[in-house]
Amino acid sequence: MTDRVDATPDRVDLAGGEFTMGSDDHYPEESPTHRVRVDAFAIDRFEVTNARFAEFVEATGYVTIAERPLDPADYPGAPPENLVAGSLVFQPTPGPVDLRHLSQWWVWTPGASWSRPEGPGSSTADRLDHPVVHIAHEDASAFAEWAGGRLPSEAEWEFAARGGLDGSAFTWGDEARPNGALMANTWDGLDFPWRSTGESGYLRTAPVGSFPANGFGLHDMAGNVWEWTDDWWTSRHPEDADKPCCVPTNPRGGDIADSFDPAQPQFGVPRKVIKGGSHLCADSYCLRYRPAARRPQMIDTGMSHAGFRVAYESPS
Repeated sequence: MTDRVDATPDRVDLAGGEFTMGSDDHYPEESPTHRVRVDAFAIDRFEVTNARFAEFVEATGYVTIAERPLDPADYPGAPPENLVAGSLVFQPTPGPVDLRHLSQWWVWTPGASWSRPEGPGSSTADRLDHPVVHIAHEDASAFAEWAGGRLPSEAEWEFAARGGLDGSAFTWGDEARPNGALMANTWDGLDFPWRSTGESGYLRTAPVGSFPANGFGLHDMAGNVWEWTDDWWTSRHPEDADKPCCVPTNPRGGDIADSFDPAQPQFGVPRKVIKGGSHLCADSYCLRYRPAARRPQMIDTGMSHAGFRVAYESPS
């Protein structure tokens, strides 16, 4: 890999380089590991905050997908009362639950949006330096264009997250807690989704930059909120990706047609890759606050643990 070449207070310029993408040691969608090369690019030092997103909305009048009523044709069988503007909000359960059923802690909340993260009555006034959430892919792309950038590819995002540590499990190395230190805003303890130890001081998002930066000076590439990339979801990395003769440069994801969820054919919504894990990642349930980790997200869906950062073309 190659170190960063320059930096500004808001973004880091990366020289690009070659690295090992993926992991063969954790979840199947991260396999197989393979060598990848990315060209130089720049990326935000921090996740986009509520304050930055508010500036965008003020300047453009943009209305996020979470603030728009739902189209019944896109959600066949959904109760009419759910076809209103809103988003999915995490709610801790009263006790242990079957972790196979996400609906026990994700609650459709009318009125929830980037400016009202927990729904009516909530506000971002006291968390302007927290990452913006309830952001769908279209929202993130619109902001990125306004900011003069774009969303990163999955390969760019993972290269940046690794911070020069090629093949390491985490953005800071191979130990989850070096010398006992908390390195990211993830779920405290093992009792997800009902009981947090509160060790970090955060049940939901934390102000950006609250935890150590990686080797490239980038903060929150692990935990806090999941981050959008611009690649279509694939269930695995390509089986033939690791050909010694042909290290791909600036690879992109699969096709939109293959990104749909085969387990939910009634939802004709394609999915993009999100990376980095969130404050809801517990080691007992979701060890996905690692640079290789990846998850699919329907492009029309924002949640209370999903945000983004912006990438930019290299200034050189």
